[in-house]
Amino acid sequence: MRIDILTIFPGMFTALQESIAKRAVEAGHVQIELWDLRDFTCNKHRSVDDYPYGGGPGMVMQPEPFFLAVEHLHRIDQRRGHVILLSPQGKPFTQAKAFELAKRERLIFLCGHYEGVDERVRLALVNEEISLGDFILTGGEIPAMAVTDAVVRLLPGVLPEISVTEESFTENLLEYPQYTRPAEFRGMAVPEVLLSGNHEKIRRWRREQSLLNTLLYRPDLLSKARLSEEEKDFLSKEAKQRNIDLLL
Repeated sequence: MRIDILTIFPGMFTALQESIAKRAVEAGHVQIELWDLRDFTCNKHRSVDDYPYGGGPGMVMQPEPFFLAVEHLHRIDQRRGHVILLSPQGKPFTQAKAFELAKRERLIFLCGHYEGVDERVRLALVNEEISLGDFILTGGEIPAMAVTDAVVRLLPGVLPEISVTEESFTENLLEYPQYTRPAEFRGMAVPEVLLSGNHEKIRRWRREQSLLNTLLYRPDLLSKARLSEEEKDFLSKEAKQRNIDLLL
């Protein structure tokens, strides 16, 4: 996969030079390129924004740098990238979307700033818009890093398959609790089942804890999860004990 990121603050992306993203790049699983939008301006001040037509607060990012940058990216790599604008107006990012994007050969992220980008960028260049949630950030850089990180870790070979398949949200369930050494710490003991060596009991305990965590913290996910009748009964009993309204 190739990921191109268009931004006026390329220095913010040092997080992608660490941890799993760094190892994925070094292993050849992904190529991540940062592009400074100011390099695609045609004015001596390298300005990328201007006052909004019709008046109003703040500045709006101009269309020309985005158009010139995307056209340049398509010239240097024949694979036409899937262009994503990070925007509060976009659809909320989910693990399902991360899996979907991880199947593509090339992604191009456009990082907006100020009061947003000229609407012609959205209309002519963008394939889809993505948001991290119902809140406002200074720009699209942090969302671009978050989406990149979520996608890269799903690429084949980056992580062991079991690390991906048993994570939160993969089956519309939150993950079960994790423990490591020591077996007892400040009076808090690791559940005995995890020390038993009985793999079937451990599997069942983890599944029940995953269901319970989802019930307690994200019950809205349960209606989308694939559950057995036994699991539905388990959840119904737990919900009744805790006075939680449950819709399955």
